[in-house]
Amino acid sequence: MTTQNCILIGAPMDCGKRRAGCLMGPDAYRTADLAGALQSLGHKVQDRGNVSPAPVDPIAHDRLYKLAETIAWTESLADACVAALKDGFPIFMGGDHALALGTLLGATRHAAASDKPLFVLWLDAHTDYHTPQTTDSGNLHGTPMGYIAGRDGFDGFPAVEHPVPHDNICMLGLRSVDPAERAALEGTDVTYIDMRAIDEHGIAGPLNTFLDKVRAADGHLHVSLDVDFLDPSFAPAVGTTVPGGATVREAHLVMEMLHDSGLMTSLDLVELNPFLDERGRTAQLMVELTASALGRRIFDRPTRAFS
Repeated sequence: MTTQNCILIGAPMDCGKRRAGCLMGPDAYRTADLAGALQSLGHKVQDRGNVSPAPVDPIAHDRLYKLAETIAWTESLADACVAALKDGFPIFMGGDHALALGTLLGATRHAAASDKPLFVLWLDAHTDYHTPQTTDSGNLHGTPMGYIAGRDGFDGFPAVEHPVPHDNICMLGLRSVDPAERAALEGTDVTYIDMRAIDEHGIAGPLNTFLDKVRAADGHLHVSLDVDFLDPSFAPAVGTTVPGGATVREAHLVMEMLHDSGLMTSLDLVELNPFLDERGRTAQLMVELTASALGRRIFDRPTRAFS
């Protein structure tokens, strides 16, 4: 196994939606000993602490929630991502999924500077392909894929100099897609795999196809793992629960395949809301999935006893 210089970066970001709690996510990952899990696999681990957004003046808006704060986070996280990618393998501990506005922007900049194409694997119940104009909720955690794919309407956000081509995007685990997003996606080359397709055909096939594409292009691969990719019966600590998600084994298989591919260059862990968790089991599962992505094998999984 190739050892990595894993760089943990906290993003206590809670402005992408109205339900509070994700700002406690980085502390939950630290409490669940993400660093220790990765060190036990032989990786070097550096915790760079938490990113902070620049001070901002509020932008009055009749619908969008905390627009100015989200823009400030996007700028700070993009800078943090570029800096970390120069030094190793960054793992962003969210925070809600709006953090991917910044991490993806940083990943595009780094890939362009390296003269590599960027690919994105989006593990989520939702496509998050809205724009500020199409989101009915006004919650900007539903917009990162629209932003990074170069859709119009992100006034005030940093420019996306290198949009990710639609055919470089794969979304796995979908089961709750707004009509406006669906209509927009159907005219693109995005690969989107819903849970029915996974039920019928398995998760390995479409993932292998996508990874082969990344490998053939010698690309960088950013992976964004939302807690709601998982079925809420296994991972209850999320404010956007949608029953019928990936099982624990399906999720581990995705992570094991990512490790085997050697293609992943950066990772988001998002939407963990410790306020909704049960004895930390969602945080622990997300740590275990991260360990699988970094080389833990199926025979090495710890047996846990609660007393």
